[in-house]
Amino acid sequence: MNKLPLHKRVQILAMLVEGSSMRSISRVVGCSINTVTKTLVDAGEACAIFHDETVRNVTASKVQCDEIWSFCAAKQKNVPAMKKAVKVAGDVWTWTALDADSKLIISYLVGGRDAGYANEFMGDVASRLANRVQMTTDGHKAYLEAVEGAFGADVDYAQLIKMYGNAPENMKGRYSPAECTGIKKKTVEGEPNEKHISTSYVERQNLTMRMSMRRFTRLTNAFSKKIDNHIHMLSLYFVHYNFCRIHKTLKVSPAMAAGVSDVLHDMEFIAGLMDARAKKPGRPKTYKASKVSD
Repeated sequence: MNKLPLHKRVQILAMLVEGSSMRSISRVVGCSINTVTKTLVDAGEACAIFHDETVRNVTASKVQCDEIWSFCAAKQKNVPAMKKAVKVAGDVWTWTALDADSKLIISYLVGGRDAGYANEFMGDVASRLANRVQMTTDGHKAYLEAVEGAFGADVDYAQLIKMYGNAPENMKGRYSPAECTGIKKKTVEGEPNEKHISTSYVERQNLTMRMSMRRFTRLTNAFSKKIDNHIHMLSLYFVHYNFCRIHKTLKVSPAMAAGVSDVLHDMEFIAGLMDARAKKPGRPKTYKASKVSD
């Protein structure tokens, strides 16, 4: 079985999390686009399992949650006119929960922005925390029932609601939102400290996501064509962000700051996760010759 050399796999993974496109990676590394895709799939599957098993019993004090928009195959308004139907097309939202102190991504979920996904997301967040936290979300109504269902009264929960003015005429139809004219801090459950009611860190993390993954870049043709690859890229990104990337302010990785890991990992570590999941080639079957009677 042909296997890409380790240094090339590491190069592919590093370029993926630094915002390079799949085809540019294939040209720079000198391999086929199919090889790049397979490397992404293998890495994404391995990283998803590693995150699920490792990011558990997180001790945090302040958790911020948000959603970031992207789309798959076509923008939502163009889905009905698609010539070839795909499994998932249109708006795709990534829900993220971030520890405001360690900057660790505690949980993420890819899907829609409705109550069902909100409930699933908050249930996963609650299962990964080891203690009572102060939580801040935006004003999305789906959070209200989801947080109540996942935490009950065992949370200090507040919403940061932003108020916007009218968008200027020259900005209509573009991605930039209207100017934020004010905010409202709303206590929902418990006794959250008003000083820490904020979503600034998780929103800054959303910007890092857009800068680090080519398929999140706006106004280009780099959007995801398949939802599975979109999820694989996010799984790879979050493990790299949590375990392999030194946070500029903290001077350590978020996982080290949160006490989830005691060492700084690298891309060779992720390649090792891929190898550990790879099917070991078995011995070829041998058949014992049967005796033929005269």
